[in-house]
Amino acid sequence: MSDQRRPAGSASPGPRGPGGPGGPGGLGRPVEKPKDAKTAFRRLAALLVPHRTALLTIFGLTLAGSLFSVLGPKFLGDATTLIVDGMARGAVDFGALGRLLLLLLVLYTLSAAFTWGQQWVMAVVAQRVVTGLRTRVHAKLGRLPLSFYDKHSHGDVLSRVTNDVDTVASTLQQALTQVVTSVIALAGTLAMMLWLSAVLTLVALVVMPLVIVLIGTVTKRSRKHFAEQQKSLGDLSGHVEEMISGQTEVQAFGREETSIAEFEKINGRLYQAGWKAQFLSGLMMPLMNFVNNLGYVAVCVAGGLLAAGRGLTVGDIQAFLMYLRQFGMPLAQTAGAANVFQSTLAAGERIFALLDEAEEKPDPADPVELDEVRGELAIEALHFRYVADRPLLEDLNLTVEPGRVVAIVGATGAGKTTLVNLLLRFYDLDSGRILLDGHDVMTLTRSGLRRRFGMVLQDTWLFQGTIRENLAFGRPDLTDAQVRAAAEAAHADHFIRTLPDGYDTVLGEDATDLSQGQLQLLTIARALLADPAVLVLDEATSSVDTRTERALQNAMKTLMRGRTSFVIAHRLSTIRDADTILVMDQGHVVEQGNHDELLARGGVYAQLYESQFAGPAEVI
Repeated sequence: MSDQRRPAGSASPGPRGPGGPGGPGGLGRPVEKPKDAKTAFRRLAALLVPHRTALLTIFGLTLAGSLFSVLGPKFLGDATTLIVDGMARGAVDFGALGRLLLLLLVLYTLSAAFTWGQQWVMAVVAQRVVTGLRTRVHAKLGRLPLSFYDKHSHGDVLSRVTNDVDTVASTLQQALTQVVTSVIALAGTLAMMLWLSAVLTLVALVVMPLVIVLIGTVTKRSRKHFAEQQKSLGDLSGHVEEMISGQTEVQAFGREETSIAEFEKINGRLYQAGWKAQFLSGLMMPLMNFVNNLGYVAVCVAGGLLAAGRGLTVGDIQAFLMYLRQFGMPLAQTAGAANVFQSTLAAGERIFALLDEAEEKPDPADPVELDEVRGELAIEALHFRYVADRPLLEDLNLTVEPGRVVAIVGATGAGKTTLVNLLLRFYDLDSGRILLDGHDVMTLTRSGLRRRFGMVLQDTWLFQGTIRENLAFGRPDLTDAQVRAAAEAAHADHFIRTLPDGYDTVLGEDATDLSQGQLQLLTIARALLADPAVLVLDEATSSVDTRTERALQNAMKTLMRGRTSFVIAHRLSTIRDADTILVMDQGHVVEQGNHDELLARGGVYAQLYESQFAGPAEVI
């Protein structure tokens, strides 16, 4: 397209959710952090406020389930003590033992029931929150101006709508309840340990500083290797994608060896970073187990001494060791969840940044309704720029009578497509007016204005569905006969009938089963079916062969009769019969007239024409 557009932003890599490599919050893995964690947390928390009753229910269920679970080791210890003492006396009280075991069964059953209830309520809350968030994001995308999509790559927008929202969903569903459960379990376990023996608790906690130092040291060393691994993985993925998509060019220019060498270079970097990261990360658990085992030895020795002095029973020591074993699990889960929350806050921050983007100006409260549109267009003192300090269209004036064909030509970046985008209010003017049948387009709704236009762009767009559905996209109420008539007029009917299912042939998302020229014919037929008052053809015939183009030009002359038409073209042979040709340069109309008049002037148009045909101006 011949248009001067804002440079598109580079694609942002999709966020890594809780299910990323290595599981949630893998130790040593680089954690994506938000720029403003407090604001992101506050806004994410606000999503949960309408569900506070359900959240209180979840907290109550979690508290009950965790407490019942925490009591289990104590009763197991009592059962052990009962057996040991009974054997020492020569008679075990099996009745009391049976009651203890039954109580344990009830405790664990209640714990499982409360945990199931907590998960069920949390799943409902999480899905309601995320469904509402997805709805807000999707609605927002429809209210954003075209300038937003100029500044953000499609991959970046898609990542926010899918990856970021999924990250929030996973955290609400899993990490949030995991943290609550872990904190309650940690507090309950520590309380039970202190209740059983403050001395043994102090002995057990002696190793905690060593564990913290160990985690910090290994994490610090492994994090840089994980970061390099992620960078190399991204480079490798980008290289492979580039080589696959450009395989024809790679083979045509004989660059296979170079491509393989570059792949091996990146793959080597990934190998070096990967094994170091995985080795250090894998070293963490053996080292922690070693340190924890030292703690167990110390607790066993101290417990044995206390038991010998009748300060503790054997069952209490057993229960304490079970609590000590449980104590490390909530710590690890909480540390892992902290990493997940960091990534979630970063994902939420990107979602809220999208929701905070400036929207299109609202339609007028009392818009003008146009029943019959003749197609008269007038542009008065139009000024527009994409970037504040780079003027594009300056003081542009133009009047187009109904039914006239206006061709727009000029070098790339002259502002041809921009002018058409302004007619449809894809962008709003900096100053000036555009009138349709004497009405300022700002007094119309955008949808009301755009229904009067039919567009065929150089870049075709067809959705996944049948050919009939694609053709009737703008008017789904059309009959099959009307669809076929438009296809015949656009010279698309013949090839459609040769397809396996004719008009019921399902097109893939990228429509790779059709040639580019056939796709263009379908989009032309679709625009004709919309029966617009104004046609916009932006390089509409650029992808068809010469024979098809000639036949199509003849058909389009009939179809454009009675409609105001704007034709953007680089091939000047296609616009010779236009009523008016606008020659644009740097946002200004430098020449205006019909084909013969502009050739006779010997100006910019004549130079463009001669450069295309490399011969005398009168030769076609």
